[in-house]
Amino acid sequence: MLGIQIIAFIFCFCGLVAAIAATASNEWKVTSRASSVITATWVFQGLWMNCAGNALGAFHCRPHLTIFKVEGYIQACRGLMISAVCLGFFGSVFGLIGMKCTKVGGSDQTKAKIACLAGLIFILSGLCSMTGCSLYANRITSEFFDPSYIAQKYELGAALFIGWAGASLCIIGGSIFCFSIAENSKSPRRGYAYNGAASVMSSRTKVHSSVPDKTPPKHFDKNAYV
Repeated sequence: MLGIQIIAFIFCFCGLVAAIAATASNEWKVTSRASSVITATWVFQGLWMNCAGNALGAFHCRPHLTIFKVEGYIQACRGLMISAVCLGFFGSVFGLIGMKCTKVGGSDQTKAKIACLAGLIFILSGLCSMTGCSLYANRITSEFFDPSYIAQKYELGAALFIGWAGASLCIIGGSIFCFSIAENSKSPRRGYAYNGAASVMSSRTKVHSSVPDKTPPKHFDKNAYV
């Protein structure tokens, strides 16, 4: 039981780290390097800034100066990824409290409920990250395969795959956390009856009562009745 919770927490923590890395990354969409062989330059964009690089290793990034000029799907992805990171943080806190190896959280039943709550939070975090990455990828693919779209076309960046992997880990780990409360309810506690130590007087009484009286009977003379 404890080993399963540790594995679930490792999955969820790795998923949280992946979500943070994907949110901070600038490679959500990139131009195809095969189409820019002559100039040897390419452009990649993220949620927070646009960057350009060349084959010599020079990079230049320009952040989005205002949120009002950013397209709506980028703002939606920002909110979803930030929500995923925040939910993952709170899920990690509740997960540590709900694990049996920690000394906080109360009884085993209370810790199982906290672990189940942590699992639900991690599942929500994974769904937010999955939705944000999928929304961004859908916009890229729709523009790429649209013949009427004449602007610069992009391909899926590495940050999307990192976000999908992290979301999958959070969902798997959160599901394992939720199953921990079911396993805890299936294994009832055993009750042990406590028999207090017998007192010295009672033990002596038992010993004396168990030993038969071997004193010979007294014979009285007939003058004793006169």
